[in-house]
Amino acid sequence: MTHVFHRHLRSTPPIAVSASGMTVRDATGREYLDASGGAAVSSLGHAHPDVLAAMHAQIDRLPYVHTSFFTTEVAEQLADELIRTAPAGMSHAYLVSGGSEAVESALKMARQYFVEIGQPQRTHFIARRQSYHGNTLGALAVGGNEWRRAPFAPILIPATHVAPCYPYREQRAGETAQAYGLRLAAELEAAILAQGADRVIAFVAETVGGATAGVLTPVPGYFQAVRAVCDKYGVLLILDEVMCGMGRTGTLHACEQEGVVPDLITIAKGLGGGYQPIGAVLAQKKIVDAMSKGSGFFQHGHTYLGHPVACAAALAVQQVLHRDGLLAKVREDGAAFGAMLRDALGAHPHVGDIRGRGFFWGVELVADRGSKAPFDPSVKVHALIKQDAMARGLLCYPFGGTVDGRLGDHVLLAPPYIATRQDLQRIAALLAESIDAVTRAAAVQAA
Repeated sequence: MTHVFHRHLRSTPPIAVSASGMTVRDATGREYLDASGGAAVSSLGHAHPDVLAAMHAQIDRLPYVHTSFFTTEVAEQLADELIRTAPAGMSHAYLVSGGSEAVESALKMARQYFVEIGQPQRTHFIARRQSYHGNTLGALAVGGNEWRRAPFAPILIPATHVAPCYPYREQRAGETAQAYGLRLAAELEAAILAQGADRVIAFVAETVGGATAGVLTPVPGYFQAVRAVCDKYGVLLILDEVMCGMGRTGTLHACEQEGVVPDLITIAKGLGGGYQPIGAVLAQKKIVDAMSKGSGFFQHGHTYLGHPVACAAALAVQQVLHRDGLLAKVREDGAAFGAMLRDALGAHPHVGDIRGRGFFWGVELVADRGSKAPFDPSVKVHALIKQDAMARGLLCYPFGGTVDGRLGDHVLLAPPYIATRQDLQRIAALLAESIDAVTRAAAVQAA
């Protein structure tokens, strides 16, 4: 009998009792290779000694103060580090407790910016279908994960959703990648004009799509075209890098590879590596200046803003990331990991697409490669793969509704940056075994 309100109320998950490096152990002594870092969180793996030492030292010094009374040395140091390595023009870091909270804060920051500069008529957000921005109501409203949105749709703020950058399914035959990106940017422009060019606050997008559609990498030039459209109409660009940022794709910020600088960028997950709950919004100077010269404060706040122990953990994670050259490692080993996945699964009859960057990969599953037809959603192929992979000692991150919120299955992989090539090869092999077993059984059932 459990009194924990678990995610799934008809079953209780195994009890994890310890973890180290790439390995998690449960109460029965079973070991699991962590190929997804939880939910793309454990960037340095588990029990990294430098992070644990930093947390212990901070707890001994000062575990908590409220930011309405004090700042702390460690919060100031973390903000300095985040701005030192931030995209051009970012001047301040707003330190929160996680990804949903970061997105919620960014939405309110963007709205208040326009109030401060005398454009209060801007009230509307535009985002993308098949996106995920968090589970709080504002973040859920701009998100495009239909399964998560549906029960709460009547109480969500109105938002417009345009097409994602999903070349596997939506790039037209004979259409170049550049033309596809421009077509999507034109759709965004049309959506802005439909609302009224002076009524849109921001366009919100994951730089590399995350859990909803399984690692959607943008085509070259797409975000540059999007940035140009936003600039044309004075619309802010908010990039959500909660999952894909902080080194996950091989650069600290995924937008570095797109040649664009957003107005606001949200980070979490890999920021603190799971050692404490933490997230942040990085803000352009013009946004901070508008508030500083106007009302003088951001009309928002949470109890655990800038939590000292969380800041200490995140600062240690970032120091290890740079000291140990892990960004270069993720780029180099990530390319090798992609090749391993393609070798293991590229010819599989039920693997439609393998896509990703760095240590962030998605495998989209199909009932038929030629037509790209997905499996019947009632089979729940993604759930069966999660179960089968765990039985083999592999933790991966499958999800359903890949195509449109109802149809489609994929598996997301986001191993810790410390993973060796031997670890990556083992992940590819175990995943291939699991996908083969589950999809072949599903195909037989469908026949």
